[in-house]
This record gives sequence, structure tokens and C-alpha cells, in this order.
Amino acid sequence: MLKGKVALVTGGNRGLGREISLALAKKGASIAIHYFEHRQLAENLKREIGNNSKVYHADLINQKEISKFINRIENEMGKIDILVNNFGPFIYKEWEKITPEEWDYIIKGNLYSAFFCSKAVIPGMRKRKWGRIINIGYNRAEHLTAFPNITPYAIAKTGLLILTRTMAQTEAPYKITVNMISPGLIEKGFKLKEFKIPMGRYCTFKDIVEAIIFLTSDSADYITGTNIIIGGGWKI
Repeated sequence: MLKGKVALVTGGNRGLGREISLALAKKGASIAIHYFEHRQLAENLKREIGNNSKVYHADLINQKEISKFINRIENEMGKIDILVNNFGPFIYKEWEKITPEEWDYIIKGNLYSAFFCSKAVIPGMRKRKWGRIINIGYNRAEHLTAFPNITPYAIAKTGLLILTRTMAQTEAPYKITVNMISPGLIEKGFKLKEFKIPMGRYCTFKDIVEAIIFLTSDSADYITGTNIIIGGGWKI
């Protein structure tokens, strides 16, 4: 289905990013495996995927490094057809106790990185008249409410939703779709003490990955600007 396409998954060497990378590879895409830390995990994933993958290091907090990073992938792999902005640090801390450095890191890691990576890949996608950008959000991002313990994260993900819809509108004439996947509580992620998910279970990586695979398919070529909430009814 994705044979001949090149996909970049930021933070693609472990956790959810790893599962997304594997799923896209199984559909035939060549994979640019991004990592910031834990190079060995990236190399392990490359061995698992095979020759249609390459490993790339980049600090996605650094705007100048992002441009070089994207250029390097396009020069070596020919293009980037699919971008999954998965990288996104998280902190659970009372807002007034967050340091300026922590605030900066969370905002830049979740919002700036997606903005600059998207901005860098779009020219090539426009030229080819095909592209898929998928941003990983948070299922409560649409609710403009108080988030005392995840304030910078919630602000960044709300901004990411606005960015998603903005890019969806501007890039539609070029046949580029831009969508957001917003998980709720993930079984391998941060846990809350109270378990009150109406569907009775945590979101799995498989739930998220299958939505991403759908959005990269031809069946979704008219879907853009959408925020798919995968939360089992939690906090909607």
C-alpha cells in the first residue's frame, strides 16, 4: 500500500514511535528512524525493518538542526512523503513549580518541533502533489479548561491542534492531508490513580497505529484537518 513512499516518524526508535515505524514498514514504506537518545534502540529497529530504513539523530528542540536533519533525509532517501510528529516530552508537575527550562522544553518539544519539521517537509510534498502529516496530540486538547498539572503540555497540544487545522487548509490544494491523532490514557504511558475510562481499558499502541495507517491510505485522501480522539470515552 505504501510501497515507494518514505516515512519519517520523530521519536521513532522506541515506544509508540517504534510501533508506528514498524507498521508503516510492513505496509511497504521506507523508514527514516529518528532518535535523540538511545541510538542502540534505533539500530535494533533498523535491523528489524531491514534495508529500507536508515537511522538519523537530531535534537528537535534546535530549529537549525531540524533543517539540516530534514535535508539529510531527503538527500539520502530521496524524499519524505509521510511525516508523523510523534516526538513530545511530558511532565506531570504543578504549574507554579515548573522551571523556565522545563516549560521551554515541553513547549518546544511538542509544538515547535512539529512546526519546524512540517515546514521543512512541505515544499517537497507540494512539488510531488502528495503528502501525509500526522500529529500526535492529546485527547483533551480541544477542551479549553484548566490543566494544573500538565499546563505546558496541554498548551502545546492545543496549539498543535490549531497548527494541524491551519496546515490542513493551506495544503489541501497540493493534495497534502494534515490530521491529528489524540490518544487518551495509554496502557504503556503515564497512569492516573483513578481508572475511570468508560470503555474499561487503556488505549493501546495498536489502537493508535491502526488510525495512523488508515490516515496514510488512499481511503483517507479526502480527510484533512481532523482530530481523531482515541480515548475510549475518557474526558470527552
